Amino acid sequence: MQPHVKPANPNFSSGPCSKRPGYDVSKLSLDVLGRSHRSSLGKAMLEKACVETAELLGLPAGYRVGIVPGSDTGAVEMAMWSMLGQRGIDVLAWESFGSGWVTDITKQLKLKDVRVLEADYGLLPDLSSVDFSRDVVFTWNGTTSGVKVPNGDWIADDREGLTICDATSAVFAMEMPWEKLDVVTFSWQKVLGGEGAHGVLVLSPRAVARLESYTPPWPMPKLFRMTKGGKLEEGIFRGETINTPSMLCVADYLDALSWLRSIGGTKGAIEKSQATLRVLQDFVAANDWIQFLAQDPATLSNTSVCFTMKATPDQVKTMIKLLDKEGVAYDIGAYRDAPPGIRIWCGATVEKSDVEALLPWLTWAYTKATAA
Repeated sequence: MQPHVKPANPNFSSGPCSKRPGYDVSKLSLDVLGRSHRSSLGKAMLEKACVETAELLGLPAGYRVGIVPGSDTGAVEMAMWSMLGQRGIDVLAWESFGSGWVTDITKQLKLKDVRVLEADYGLLPDLSSVDFSRDVVFTWNGTTSGVKVPNGDWIADDREGLTICDATSAVFAMEMPWEKLDVVTFSWQKVLGGEGAHGVLVLSPRAVARLESYTPPWPMPKLFRMTKGGKLEEGIFRGETINTPSMLCVADYLDALSWLRSIGGTKGAIEKSQATLRVLQDFVAANDWIQFLAQDPATLSNTSVCFTMKATPDQVKTMIKLLDKEGVAYDIGAYRDAPPGIRIWCGATVEKSDVEALLPWLTWAYTKATAA
């Protein structure tokens, strides 16, 4: 039987992600529009975004937050181009974005002393084999595989190299052991449902020390330059961006941070996301035709939740089209490089009630797609 109740918000995309509940673009603070981002007003808004991010994440003293161009990708590239090459590198890859960092390190930067630790979709590499005398590059949560590292216990406290962590679908949704992370990147368009194009770069004092003591041998694009005269450009981490940001996007991000405070901060967002994941865990336990792509429950993502099904690739496509046509789930197809399946975003901007309303439709679409 075709269900009757539809999700109030059918946006389950894993990026750009759903806007926060109750979002109203007309309520944004727009007095900065048409003003220079270098005006006192513009700089104040940008600095506020950096300061509030640090406060809501509970960053340790000495950690810096900067707004950079190019979304999360730009932030990761800035870190790799600016800091890698002094030591050997261990780079972890278990899905498409981690594999992209492998390509950049080995084929673009052409670094030689590189160990690539890989795993198939659904699995993690052997974390115990990571050598922390080297720099380590990894994603915290594999957005396209739904597989996250279970915690930070595997990261050495006495590490000699830097840990460079792509955490775009984890920050504000998962517990992060900040003292073990030297570079963390994310983008507004993931967990908080902000607008795209801007990245956030978090640096530990150890990362700053690397920037001030090491100069890479390759030409450095202007957009990646974080030092001048051997010293960190501190202004980048006070809202003085390298290039012109969208102040509309900044206003949108500040709105998202205000909403985050209203639900209990990062802790509240994590709890909200985990509660929605539990709904999906119960659904999978009750239905043998659908499985999580993540094979170890301890590594199951609570944001980008990825599934495989007892269905052919064409049947999966039919199922996705049916859900889209009925207006109950948009943009839930698996990432193009991942195994055929579906992906449901469960970050805090998605309401648990909407996921609950979606589940009968998943069963209906699967039954209809596989009956043909």
